[in-house]
Amino acid sequence: MTKSVNVTFLFRLERLNPDNPLEMVLDYVRIRFPTQDVKHVVEDILRLRMDVMIHEDYGFYSYSEHYVLGDVFVLTSPDKEKGTLLELKGKGCRQMESYLLAQHRSWFDFLMDALIEGGVMKCLDLAINDMAGILDIPELTEKCNHEECISVFRSFKSYRSGELVRSHEQDRYGMGNTLYVGSLKSEVYFCIYEKDYEQYVKYDIPIEDTKIKNRFEIRLKNERAYHAVRDLLTYHDAERTAFSIINRYMRFADSEVDKRRSEWKTNERWAYFIGSDRGRLKLTTKPEPYTLTRTLNWISRQVAPTWKVLEQIDCTNGTTYLKDILDHTKLTEHHKKLIEQQTTSTEEIITLCLLQAGSSFDRSMEEIERRKKE
Repeated sequence: MTKSVNVTFLFRLERLNPDNPLEMVLDYVRIRFPTQDVKHVVEDILRLRMDVMIHEDYGFYSYSEHYVLGDVFVLTSPDKEKGTLLELKGKGCRQMESYLLAQHRSWFDFLMDALIEGGVMKCLDLAINDMAGILDIPELTEKCNHEECISVFRSFKSYRSGELVRSHEQDRYGMGNTLYVGSLKSEVYFCIYEKDYEQYVKYDIPIEDTKIKNRFEIRLKNERAYHAVRDLLTYHDAERTAFSIINRYMRFADSEVDKRRSEWKTNERWAYFIGSDRGRLKLTTKPEPYTLTRTLNWISRQVAPTWKVLEQIDCTNGTTYLKDILDHTKLTEHHKKLIEQQTTSTEEIITLCLLQAGSSFDRSMEEIERRKKE
């Protein structure tokens, strides 16, 4: 059996699987609030305790300082125009979901609260996880090369496994075979990559043991991000929101002689991905509490070998290098806050305050639109 026939067989077999092979998660959220009242943003919108946050006297994105709780970042600036910025990367979204779960809120609730408070959507990534290997990225790249990607976008760029793509990525890790469709400078573009390869590079997880095989990310900025959130809040239908964007911008087809490109039949695997004969796609959550995983990984790689060397020297020579180091180590306020964050439960971190509920969805959206025009 040839490789292409084998792949097709496995793909069609997977379609008989009763479990939905796709799921959607929010994987990046950046919202600017028109206020310099950081305490209000943290305690009333995020509903987290301000006193647990670590304050750092530096920032990024031209902000001057920030507060952080694990992977939840809140940036501030004396510049009134900048307001207060919330940034949640992938891990931050998962961590925020653990807080939302404890607060009995959903992403829909949180996003509505943020918009009612005048929040301006700056960036939003909708990530579709492919657990069945529906998306064959090298094949999609070949289709782009052969003009079988019918798209309003004028550009695409691909990278093979092992090539350097970190300069474009928030997590700065290799992502295996990767395909970008659309300009990275535009307000909407797509990134399709091998998630299993990324997990192998980041965490040394064998590719065959990774649940998510590929990921399709819809990356939105500014107005595009706002309209996607509005659609989510209006219909509570992740399938509609995600695939209305994808179908608006591109379609993969199989070339047919003597037919115009617009009339080419949609590729079978792509048709299945966008909704033919599969279960409905829902917005899912994967709440993860804040952990020291990255710190522990760094210690394991960089510190542990030297630590073990000193331990053996102490044991052999009767010295007390390690004890002396620990005895003379002073913890800063930053370190004390870190200990507090790691020893405080999720239930203790969240606040119990409630925002004033809008009288109806329509009135809430009317207020949001009014604020946008101010």
